[in-house]
Amino acid sequence: MKIDGKAYRTIWLKDDGWSVEIIDQTRLPHEFVTATLTTMQDAAVAIKTMQVRGAPLIGATAAYGLCLALREDASDEAMDLAIAHLNEQRPTAVNLRWALEEMRKAVRNLPREERLAAAYRRAATLCDEDVETCRMIGVHGLKLIEEIAARKGPGEPVNVLTHCNAGWIACVDWGTATSPVYQAHDKGIAVHVWVDETRPRNQGASLTAFELGAHGVPHTIIVDNAGGHLMQHGKVDLVIVGTDRVTASGDVCNKIGTYLKALAARDNDIPFYVTLPFSTIDWTIDDGFSIPIEERSADEVLKMPGRLPDGSVVTVEIAAPGSGAGNPAFDVTPARLVTGLVTERGICAASPEGLKGLYPENA
Repeated sequence: MKIDGKAYRTIWLKDDGWSVEIIDQTRLPHEFVTATLTTMQDAAVAIKTMQVRGAPLIGATAAYGLCLALREDASDEAMDLAIAHLNEQRPTAVNLRWALEEMRKAVRNLPREERLAAAYRRAATLCDEDVETCRMIGVHGLKLIEEIAARKGPGEPVNVLTHCNAGWIACVDWGTATSPVYQAHDKGIAVHVWVDETRPRNQGASLTAFELGAHGVPHTIIVDNAGGHLMQHGKVDLVIVGTDRVTASGDVCNKIGTYLKALAARDNDIPFYVTLPFSTIDWTIDDGFSIPIEERSADEVLKMPGRLPDGSVVTVEIAAPGSGAGNPAFDVTPARLVTGLVTERGICAASPEGLKGLYPENA
């Protein structure tokens, strides 16, 4: 996708062929800054502090983080320690574990002197595969927007509501929930996105709105609690969200607040779709409530960054002094509330049968 007319991915190798460059998402939307990762610990910190976030991008960053670890020590012991350390940085997104296991498979049976080159090749391939996967999610999701557009009057936009950021900034390119939107927009279909601000980290207001604006997609930021109101008044045609993990039964774990959007959508007969790559499916569990829910720092609730009139960016306290805060980062939307899952292989029901129909190799 493009920023100021220049095409970017979210992660890439620098000209030296080994160090890794990322877009520092903690600085968006006020500053567009990139950061260089030169050690495995740099990658771990980037994942933990959310310089990179979004399940697919976390996996890609971890893959390159292992490459950086192997530069220093390519032994089995060092590799296992690096994988364990990277994996523990964000416990909810299954892509992290999946990407690291893909990296392990790519190098574990090789002589030590061949591991580094093989690791970089596999990490690059994982990134390329993610781009194509997200493009295909958009191809299938586009059909949903086209069907609604066909029922609209001339020039009347399809109103899509999304939650958090499941855009190209959360992946290597295209995004998951935004991929159908970008493809509809690029095709000339009138589309408008209601962007939940998504407290407490405001990833909708700061990231989704940033990237939609950079690509020229009409959008409006709303407070999280406005979604149900808009649905009641017929201003939402479709809800599309991403996910950090989907169980084999179709339960969906996504940014906190997603469950409430699904409830409101069900109450107002509005389709609620979840977009995901194959790497986000956790075939080892059936019950979404067994997914570990990350509890993040209370500071994310009690404080908020912003830009002052002089252009400086500061963090301010927004809560009553002395108050504590809980900060679960995700919630679980039961499969019964999901209209369908949009994957790179097509659209299916949020059910064991639906998922296995698209992925028979996991039946």
